[in-house]
Amino acid sequence: MKKRFDYDLVVIGSGDAGSEAALIAAKSGLKVALVEAKKWGGSNLNVTNVPFGAALHGAFTFKAALAGARFGLSSANLRYNYPTLMNWKNLAARRAGANSKELFEEAKITCIHGMARFVSKNEIVVGAETIAAKKFLIATGASIADTGIKIPENVDYCLPENILDLQRAPKSVFIVGAGATGCEIAQYFSALGSEVVIADIAGRLLPREDEEVGQVLDEVFKNDDIKVLTQSRVVAIERDGIQKKVIFMRGGQEKSIKVDTVVLCTGSAPNVDLGLENAGVKYAHGGIKVDETMQTNVKHIYAAGDVIGGQSSTEKAIIDARVAAAHICGKTKATVNYSGLITVTNTCPEVAHVGVSEDDCIRRDRKIKKIIVPLQAVQKSKTADYYTGFIKLIFGKSGTLIGGTVMAPNAALIAQEMAFAVKYELTASEIANVPHVANDWCELVRTAAERI
Repeated sequence: MKKRFDYDLVVIGSGDAGSEAALIAAKSGLKVALVEAKKWGGSNLNVTNVPFGAALHGAFTFKAALAGARFGLSSANLRYNYPTLMNWKNLAARRAGANSKELFEEAKITCIHGMARFVSKNEIVVGAETIAAKKFLIATGASIADTGIKIPENVDYCLPENILDLQRAPKSVFIVGAGATGCEIAQYFSALGSEVVIADIAGRLLPREDEEVGQVLDEVFKNDDIKVLTQSRVVAIERDGIQKKVIFMRGGQEKSIKVDTVVLCTGSAPNVDLGLENAGVKYAHGGIKVDETMQTNVKHIYAAGDVIGGQSSTEKAIIDARVAAAHICGKTKATVNYSGLITVTNTCPEVAHVGVSEDDCIRRDRKIKKIIVPLQAVQKSKTADYYTGFIKLIFGKSGTLIGGTVMAPNAALIAQEMAFAVKYELTASEIANVPHVANDWCELVRTAAERI
C-alpha cells in the first residue's frame, strides 16, 4: 500500500529562507505547509533587520540633525521621544508584514504554529499533531551561542532581539562583541545619548572586515565617545545594586565596569534541536550539512539559511532558499552561487563588502592588485561635508574585479555596482568606462577603477 502524505512539502521556519521557499513551491502547484514556532516572518521581520533598522534610522537622523549647525540648521534644543521612536519601529515592522500569516494564506499555504520535531524521515510532530510529507525544508535559523560568561540567574541582560523592549535608552550600556551587530547597537545607543562601552576578544572592531575598516570605525567611535576595549574577554556579569558589574580580562589583568544595561552580541549557533537524528540527517555544531543544491544526506530533506551555518544574511538565505525550492519542485539542476553577494554593516558610515577580502587573498597566497581611495577624492564629500571612509577594490590576476569594500554613506547602494562587476567579471577599464552620476558617492567606484 502506498504511503499517504499530508503535504508535498513541509517547511520548518517562516523566516527569510523558509518563507521564500514556501511561496515558490506553492506557486509551482505543490501542497505546502509552513511551521513556525515563534512569530510569522522570522527574526528579520519581527526583531532584527526591520524593527531595529527603523529604530536605527531614527537615531541616526537625530544624530545628524544635532550636527546640522554647520549647514545653518538650529538644533540646539532638539530632543527625541523614545516611546514615539518605538511606535515608529512598530509601524515599520507592521508595514513590512511582521508576524502576519496573510501572505502565506493567500498563497494557499497551510500555516501551523508550534515547535516541529522529526519522528521519522517523513514525519514530524507539532504539538499533538503528526504530519507526514514527501519533502521537507529546514529553515529554523540560529540563536545566540553559548557565551561561556558566568551570569547568575538574578542578573538580567539583553540580546540583540530584545534591546528594543527597553522602556528607555539606558544611561550606560556595555556591549559584548564587536562584530556587525555589536557595532550597530553601540552606535544606536550612543546616538541616543547613552554612555557606551564595547568589548571584543579580537584586536579590532569588525574583525571579519578588512583592517582598514576597523581602523576607521575605531576613530569614529572615539569621536562618538564610545569606549572600545579590544583584546578583552568578558568572564562574568554580576549584580551591583541597581547596576551590573561587567568583569573582563585585558592585558593579563582582571578589570570591571559598572553599567545599567549589558547586551550580549557574541555570535549565534544554528537551531538544530528538532530531532534530526530521528530522520537520519547529519549535522554538527556548525549547522546542518548540505550539498550545493541545499540537499542533506537524506535526499528528500533540504536545509537553507542560518541553520546550515556560514555567513548570516537575508540575501544569502534567499539564495539558499531559491536553489532548494527549485530542486524540490524538480525544475532545475542549478547549484548555489554566492558570487557577488553583499554583506552590509549598518554603522555610520555604512560598511559594505563584496567578494573576497585582502586577508582572504593573503591566506591563499593569491596575487592581486588593489586600490584604496578616500572619500575626499570625490566632489560629494565636499557638498556633504563628509570625509570619513574609503573604497577598496581588489583585482585578480586576470584583471577582473574579485572583491571590494566601501565605507561611506549609502555604501550598500554603491556596493551593488561592485557586486555586478564581481559576478560578471568586469575589468577596471570596463568599470571606469561606465557613465557615473557626477557629484555622488557612486563616483568612488569609477575613481578607484580609473586610478588602478
